Amino acid sequence: MKPYYLLFVFSLLMLSCSTTTTKTEDNTLALEVQQYLDTYTNQYVKLYYDLSLAQWETNTHIVEGDTTNAYRTQVASEAFANFTGSKENIEKTRKYLEQKEKLTPIQVKQLETILYQAANNPQTVAEVVSKRIKAETQQTEKLFGFNYTLDGKPITPNGIDEILREEKNITKRLAAWQASKEVGKNLKAGLVDLRGLRNQTVQALGYKDYFTYQVSEYNMTVPEMMEMNKKLISDIWPLYRELHTYARYELANKYGIKEVPEMLPAHWLPNRWGQDWSAMIDVEGINLDEALAKKEAEWLVKQAERFYISLGFDSLPASFYEKSSLYPAPVEANYKKNNHASAWHMDLQQDVRSLMSVIPNADWYETTHHELGHVYYYMSYTNSEVPPLLRGGANRAFHEAVGSMMGLAAMQKPFLANLGLIEPNTKTDETKELLKEALNYIVFIPFSAGVMTEFEHDLYVNNLPPDQFNKRWWELSQKYQGMVPPAERGEEYTDAASKTHINDDAAQYYDYALSFALLFQLHDHVATTILKQNPKATNYYGNKEVGNFLKKILTPGASRNWRELLKESTGKELNAEAMLNYFQPLMPYLKEANKGRKYTLPEKI
Repeated sequence: MKPYYLLFVFSLLMLSCSTTTTKTEDNTLALEVQQYLDTYTNQYVKLYYDLSLAQWETNTHIVEGDTTNAYRTQVASEAFANFTGSKENIEKTRKYLEQKEKLTPIQVKQLETILYQAANNPQTVAEVVSKRIKAETQQTEKLFGFNYTLDGKPITPNGIDEILREEKNITKRLAAWQASKEVGKNLKAGLVDLRGLRNQTVQALGYKDYFTYQVSEYNMTVPEMMEMNKKLISDIWPLYRELHTYARYELANKYGIKEVPEMLPAHWLPNRWGQDWSAMIDVEGINLDEALAKKEAEWLVKQAERFYISLGFDSLPASFYEKSSLYPAPVEANYKKNNHASAWHMDLQQDVRSLMSVIPNADWYETTHHELGHVYYYMSYTNSEVPPLLRGGANRAFHEAVGSMMGLAAMQKPFLANLGLIEPNTKTDETKELLKEALNYIVFIPFSAGVMTEFEHDLYVNNLPPDQFNKRWWELSQKYQGMVPPAERGEEYTDAASKTHINDDAAQYYDYALSFALLFQLHDHVATTILKQNPKATNYYGNKEVGNFLKKILTPGASRNWRELLKESTGKELNAEAMLNYFQPLMPYLKEANKGRKYTLPEKI
């Protein structure tokens, strides 16, 4: 036998031993990591549920002067923070991620999630985290415990919204709008405090600021996120400019104002923040408010559930109806509740709930379909293939997109006819229908991608001085929305803080902007590829193929890369193409309507 042959055989044996040793080491590490993940998850879910229960009480049962719920929430928040941000968990996770090539992709994703969670609660700065938790609880109570009054009498946010949607008397509109902003006066100090505490918290784990931290969940940098939002605004701007010109002249005529202003006075618009103008348009033949007024509020929620069941989803668990807070607090109640609709995955398992104040009208009809979209997303990714740590949307915008898409689908004429809310042969002005939708979906983009996103960017990244909060808010409103306050608003006001998300869902409002582009991309695919219907006149109801398409998107939760999932589902990257195509027929109509009118927004932004 040749010597070099013996050397070759020896080398193979050594290589085989080395490979076997490496595989054994890898398997040992993967097993060790899995044991850690299982132990961490068990404690995480328990503490998450405790915190959810405390926050639920804080949001659904606000009693002036009663600090019980605030105390419980603070205790639960601190326990959750102490665990997720513990030095031991941070160090272990970092150590394991240094060898991530030896782990499974699903293990790596969970470890990255643990480290991301830790950055919001690092116990290396435990005192800061504790202060932030206390400040957040206090801010929530001030926001939702606020007593709105109009002409010296109590009024609910629903009542203010109704006036802004329907009232033609400009003096009464102004009073209602001003009443809606009073809450901001009491929130400025808390917002300044929270800004500092949120920044300090995430800086302990290397993030520049809280805005950067939130953006990182998309695996994007802040410049990338800001550029994506600016492109959305730029893409829809020509249409928005037409809508802005149209609204100025139409509303001036409606309110009997002879001199048309260059910018829209905020109290002229049918929404507290000017983010939705759709109430400007009544579509003849479709009066959903009138049709729904004959229904009980419960019917709206049950009907939304029936929609999802018709697509092949399961019924909601009985506990959903037993534990949710779905309707306004009784007038005689000695407590208040959060008036902003939301969906809750209380324990990352079977306890799903919604917080709403449903009354039988068109807005709440759409909202129930939207909020149940979140709930069915929760139910879909609560499965054995998705670990509790990854039970979230593919990204945060996916959650909103699914809810908004189902809200859009539920408002289309064939769908409404199917439910008997309009006659099947109802004739309507389709251009007006499209205009009404544009005054919702297109109008929202400059507010969400522009005003809200840039304000919070400036707040957290640029450390916007408190004596410039209101000034900056209205600068952005004028730039992106072409909207101005009825009169000078000094720094004694904090009008930005009247928006819920500025206080309790901070530095994430771009989620909603991206979700609108995403919803039209998904809706276009459903309409053209699955239903073979006009995207403007669809009826999803009862179509199991639509349900299967949705399940493929919902079921993986956050276990998949969001870009890959979107490309795989629709064949395209995230873009505004489908949204622009949907509303393109409006351009010639608006240009004709705006002939001879003065445009006051620039051609490009």
